Parts: sequence; C-alpha cells; structure tokens
Amino acid sequence: MDVAEHFSGTVINADSMQVYRELRIITARPSIEDESRVPHRLFGVLSGREMCSAGRWCAMAVAEIEACFEAGLLPILVGGTGMYLKSLVEGLSPIPDIDPQFREQATALHAQMGAEQFWVEVEKLDPVSAARLPVGDTQRLLRVWEVTTATGRALSEWQDEPRIAPLPDVNFAHIALVPPRDVLYAGIDARFSHMVEEGTLDEVRALMALDLDPGLPLMKALGVPELMAFLRGEMSREEAIAQAQKVSRNYAKRQLTWVRSQLPDAYILPAQYSKSFRDKIFSFVHEFLLTGRT
Repeated sequence: MDVAEHFSGTVINADSMQVYRELRIITARPSIEDESRVPHRLFGVLSGREMCSAGRWCAMAVAEIEACFEAGLLPILVGGTGMYLKSLVEGLSPIPDIDPQFREQATALHAQMGAEQFWVEVEKLDPVSAARLPVGDTQRLLRVWEVTTATGRALSEWQDEPRIAPLPDVNFAHIALVPPRDVLYAGIDARFSHMVEEGTLDEVRALMALDLDPGLPLMKALGVPELMAFLRGEMSREEAIAQAQKVSRNYAKRQLTWVRSQLPDAYILPAQYSKSFRDKIFSFVHEFLLTGRT
C-alpha cells in the first residue's frame, strides 16, 4: 500500500483464495480500511460457489492491468499463487474453451466411481498428467478428464505447446519477501491464532451453512478443513488450530521453494518492514519504472 500511494498504483489480487468474498479473515484479505486507503481490485469478487482457474483469473487481471494503464496508474500484483502469476507473465497453454457440459460429466463420473477409480480412468486418457497428480487432487483430475475428452487430445500434450503471453509488450518486476524460516513460521502460528480470536470460526460456520460442494476451491482454503472438523466435533479446538498452523507452514515452505526456482531474477528482501526496508523497495520500483529493467 505504501508503494501504491507513492507511485499512484492499484493493488491487484493474485491470491486464489482472496478472490472469493465469503472468507475475509481466514484468507487474510485486506481490511475495509486498507481497501479505502488505496485502490484494490479482484479481492472478494467471486462467490465461493464458483471456480476460479488460472485462465479465468488471468483474463480478469489483464483487464484490470489495462485499465490501470489507461488511467495512468501502476498495477501492483500481490499474492502467493504462483500458477496465477506464471500464467500472467509467461502465458497459458493454447487450450480451447471447453463446453461446461464436459465438467458436469466429469463431476458426475467422479461421484459415481469414487476418487480411486476415477484416477484410473484419467490415467487411461492421459498417463503423463495422472502420474503428476495424487488421487485426492480432484479439481486437476477433473480438468484432465474434461480437456482430454472434449478435445480428443491429452491435457499434457496441450501443456507442451508454446505458451501465449497475454501481455507480450509489458515488463514485470518481481519483489519477493523471504523472511528467515523461523521468523516466518512463528508469524504464521501467531497469525492463525489471531484469526481465530478475530472471528474466523464464525466465517467458517457460515460457509458450512451454504452446503457447498466440498470439491470447490474455497472449501480447501488453508485452515478451513481443520476448523470445519472442529465445528463438527471431530477434533478439539486446540488440535484444529495446531493442524491448521502446520498445513499453513507447509504451504509457505512450498511457496519459498517456488520463488527460488521460478523467480530467479526476483528482488528478494527479508520481510521485516521498516523505513529502510520501504526505501529499498521504493528505490527498486523507481529504477524499474525509469529503465524497464530489474
């Protein structure tokens, strides 16, 4: 937000869970006060009943970025969903639009067969994709089935095609906040405990009342399955919090690995916010805007 204020920018969400409106606290969406301070886009814009794929998010993000350029504003994409960021910077595979009936057929088949047998069916259609996906990765397995069935060509073959960048004439600068592991983990644990105190149990309780398909992305948001288990009486409050903290730490570890492998040119800073920290980011952004280079 400091960067947005200083450089006349707009904060654009690149987090796959913050795009949904039902869970502000547990997904750590910006507060109403934050959103009033500087322009925010793509936060809480979809219902939890909807699917938000990398392709769908990318199309929305491109529209917001182009709107920023037209208004003379700096687009600032914020969030930890690597697949989303990669789709924007490098492009998506040229997979044609799939008729929704194929997703409906895949979902019905999965319900009829069960997870393990459905995985076997996917393996028959696209053994390369199946080898990459565990039985429990329902959404990606459904995607493999629908694309392969609809196009007559394995999803893995489509993914091997050259990517089509949606903004080929736009330069991107990457800033990664990479704190020491012990500081990061302690922060995650403290934040989740704070979320519980701030009312996220009420959020999860309201989400359960919607009776959504358990396969929808929002139902798998970090901490949601564990708090649901507590609310159903399947584990204690302390156990639910501890387990949610653990899965959050594991996810953060994978994010750090992704940053180092996928963003080798990123400007990496320790996440210890201070005036000197802010000044370093301001200097980096200023240089990028002047030269187009990082």
